[in-house]
Amino acid sequence: MHEASVMADIVDAVLNELEKYKVTKVNEVTIVIGDLTQLGEEQLQFAWEVLTDSNIMKGSKLTIKHEPVELRCHACGFEGPAKSVDFGDELSHAIPLLSCPECGGKVEVTGGSSCRIESFDIEEE
Repeated sequence: MHEASVMADIVDAVLNELEKYKVTKVNEVTIVIGDLTQLGEEQLQFAWEVLTDSNIMKGSKLTIKHEPVELRCHACGFEGPAKSVDFGDELSHAIPLLSCPECGGKVEVTGGSSCRIESFDIEEE
């Protein structure tokens, strides 16, 4: 479960940033997770609850925004979302196709691989 180690890094990064302020409470932290990361939202939420239980972020809300896979084709000029193959299983696995949806050519991935903190909502002294 690599979600736990990813979330540990996120929690550490937020805690390090919070040291710059006189924080009394953390209400919410918003992160952006690209669809190419294949990180599970439920696992991230669970790891958040466990890793924030004994620090100033206890009881805070974790908001996860998803970043879709975006492509750019240098052959035909296409820029936009990747098509995907949906396996239709109970886990809703969809695998993005990393080829141009228009011409089938090679593409540059321009979105969907992020794993970053977007913002946090805090209360200060």
